[in-house]
Amino acid sequence: MSLVRGPAAAGLLFLGLLLGAGCAFAQPQGDAKRGLYISKAAGCLGCHTEAREGAQPYAGGRSLKTPFGTFFGPNITPHPQAGIGRWSEQDFIRAMRQGVRPDGAHYFPAFPYPSFTKIVDQDLRDLWAYLRSLPQSNRPSQPHELRFPFGWRWLIWGWKLFFFSPGPFTPDPARNATLNRGAYLVNALGHCGECHTPRNFLGGPKKDRFLAGSKLAEAPNLTPTRLKKKSDGELKDFLLTAMTPDGDVAAEDMAEVVRNTTSQLTPQDLDALIEYLRSLPPLPDEPK
Repeated sequence: MSLVRGPAAAGLLFLGLLLGAGCAFAQPQGDAKRGLYISKAAGCLGCHTEAREGAQPYAGGRSLKTPFGTFFGPNITPHPQAGIGRWSEQDFIRAMRQGVRPDGAHYFPAFPYPSFTKIVDQDLRDLWAYLRSLPQSNRPSQPHELRFPFGWRWLIWGWKLFFFSPGPFTPDPARNATLNRGAYLVNALGHCGECHTPRNFLGGPKKDRFLAGSKLAEAPNLTPTRLKKKSDGELKDFLLTAMTPDGDVAAEDMAEVVRNTTSQLTPQDLDALIEYLRSLPPLPDEPK
């Protein structure tokens, strides 16, 4: 039973509604312009755009061949049926942070949410604002073509128990700001470990071999074991141009990463990325 009645009660109710509305308006809003930069640092374009001339960006169709079958990047434009136009911001954050669809089903970890879970809230909001600003495409997302029984999404529940630790990136107080920024770029946005860390027969990353290279993905060792052979300037030139000091050009997959991602980073972020890779414990290449 209310202890306040009459005009006083009405005044309190009005004040409560006003405060509630103020809190709603105070919710952090995404910045689409900043979200564009986040999308580049996260390499979204490559996985969600079909590999053909004239393909609409983010309309899906890019194939990823794995030992478990072929995955296809989905349409993530704001189209209400073919894309993610009916999603809420919370649906998007849940997908990135938990690896779960709006209907509650698990995403296959070909979607690199084991890395994207580390993206901080504001960056997720900015990325969401950018994706909402894209032109719509009615191109239906292509179903994955997976070998039995790897198409059973409920199996991912068990995979997550062993190989997935959700939660945003937390800066290490023992590192300076530049190293922490580099760690965030490599481990969260850039999701470098998804290709450059070897995996076991279940597709789980070998955590004790983090960034030591993967023969399966044809991705080289990124620890100082290999990088010590190159100066910071040589590394920076490669990440900007995809060319080595002796004139060789990176393979197409890495050349696309350079074109869409590393060459788009600010000079400060590129320096932070290199400094972080230099700080890793040196690990030997995978045995042949």
